[in-house]
Amino acid sequence: MLNGPSAVLSSGEIGAIARDAVADGLADRKQTAWQKIQLLRKAQRHQPEAARALQWIIDERTLAREEAADLLSEIADAYDDDPSILPVLGLCLEAVRDIDDLNAPPPGHPIFQTVVEKLDRSAKLHEGRPEQEQILRGLAMAARMMARQRDAIAEDSLRKLTEIDPRKSTHHYNLGLFYKTRGRFAEGVAANRAAASLSQEVVDSYEWNLGICATGAGNAETALDVWKRMGQTIELGRFGLPEGRYFACKVKLARRPLAERAADLDDPGEEETVWIERLSPCHGVIRSVLYGNLGVDYGDVILMDGAPITHHTYGDQQIPVFPHLATLLRRNYQFFDFAGTQETARQLAGMSEELDGDAVIYSHSESFKIMCANCWRNPDIDHADHEKMQKHVVTGRIAAPPDIAPARLLHLIDEGIEKRGTCQLYAPDLCAAAGQLARERIDRRRFALLTDN
Repeated sequence: MLNGPSAVLSSGEIGAIARDAVADGLADRKQTAWQKIQLLRKAQRHQPEAARALQWIIDERTLAREEAADLLSEIADAYDDDPSILPVLGLCLEAVRDIDDLNAPPPGHPIFQTVVEKLDRSAKLHEGRPEQEQILRGLAMAARMMARQRDAIAEDSLRKLTEIDPRKSTHHYNLGLFYKTRGRFAEGVAANRAAASLSQEVVDSYEWNLGICATGAGNAETALDVWKRMGQTIELGRFGLPEGRYFACKVKLARRPLAERAADLDDPGEEETVWIERLSPCHGVIRSVLYGNLGVDYGDVILMDGAPITHHTYGDQQIPVFPHLATLLRRNYQFFDFAGTQETARQLAGMSEELDGDAVIYSHSESFKIMCANCWRNPDIDHADHEKMQKHVVTGRIAAPPDIAPARLLHLIDEGIEKRGTCQLYAPDLCAAAGQLARERIDRRRFALLTDN
C-alpha cells in the first residue's frame, strides 16, 4: 500500500498516464508501465476515475499478473459497493489468470475470493435494479475464474443474465462457455445455438464452442454442420464423429481435466503432453504411450479445447499444444513395459509397422550406455574382466488393442527381431500374458539388468 498524501489528478493527466502505461505494457515493457502508474495507485482511493483507468490498464494485459492482482486488491479495498467499479473488478480477473491453461488449479491469490464475496453481496442488494446486469456479469466471471470452487454462483449468475436480457446473444454464449468447460456438453449445445440464433452475423467463437460441445455430446450431425459451415473438409468417420485430414498436434493431458472434476478435488493432478492424431478441429486419438498412469492413454479418444496453451517448435514448424477438455472414449488398450538393445536409432520402434492394428512399440528413452557384452545376455554370471562394448539401450512400453492376443503380439515382435538380427527386446509382462512363464523369468532378469543400468 502506498503511503503519504496524493495529489488530485485531472482527467487529462489520468488519461495520459493510462495511455502511456498501456503502450509500454503492450510493447512488453511491463516494469516501465508499473512505474508509470504509481500516481494513479495513490489517487485511486479518492478518485474513482483513477480506479477505472487502472482497471482499463489491467484489462489490456499491461502489467505482470501478480502485480495486476495486487493492484485489483487495492481497488477492491477502496470500493466496497460501487456499481461502476466493483463489477469491472470481476471482469478484470480474466486478465490475471492464464485462461488458456484450462485445467489449472484454482488461483491462489485472495483477490478472486474477495471479489466473488463482494459481488455476491452487491448482486443481492441491487436485485431488480438497472445495475444488477453489470454486477452479475462481473460475478459470473469472477466465479468462473475460480475453477470448480464457485460453480453454483457462476451458473446462477449466468442463468439470471439470460433471464434479464434473453435477446442478448453474449449472455447465452457465456452460459454455453461455462457448460463446455464443465463437461455439460448437451446444455452447451443448447446455449450456443441460442447465442448463434440471436446474432445478426456469424461469430467464430459461437461456432467453435457449438462444434466442440456437439462433439463432446456425441451430436455428430450438429458438429458436422458447424465444421462444414466453417469451410472444413470433413465427413462422418470413426467413433461416429466427424473426421477429416488434419496435421498431428499435441495435447496437455490431465488426470483430472476441469470438465471432469469437482470442488473437493479441484486440481489437474499429474499432467503429460502427448501427440494426437487429430480427427477434427476438436478431437483426436492419442498417439503417444504415456509415462504415467493418468487414466487415459494411447488409443483413447479425447476432446480438446480450441485455444492452444502454447506452441512447440520442431524445425520450421510451430506445433500447437491444446488443453485436454474431456475423454470421449477409453479403448482399453493393453500395455507392457519393455527394455531392449538396438544398433541404430528407432530400430525397435520401427517394428511397429509390422504389428497388427495400431499396436506400437513406443520408445520413451534411447541413450547409449556402456554394457558388458556377456552381461546383457546372461545376468547370472560374474561381470569381472568381461569384454566391454557399447549397446544402445531403449526402454518404453508396448501398446496394443484389446482384440490382439498377447501370444500373437509376442510372435510378431519375435519375427521382427529375427528379421533384423541386431536388436533384442525384453517384455516380461507380455511373456506372462502370452503364457510363456519360463521365458518370462529370463526376460525379467534381462529387463532388470537393462533398466538398473
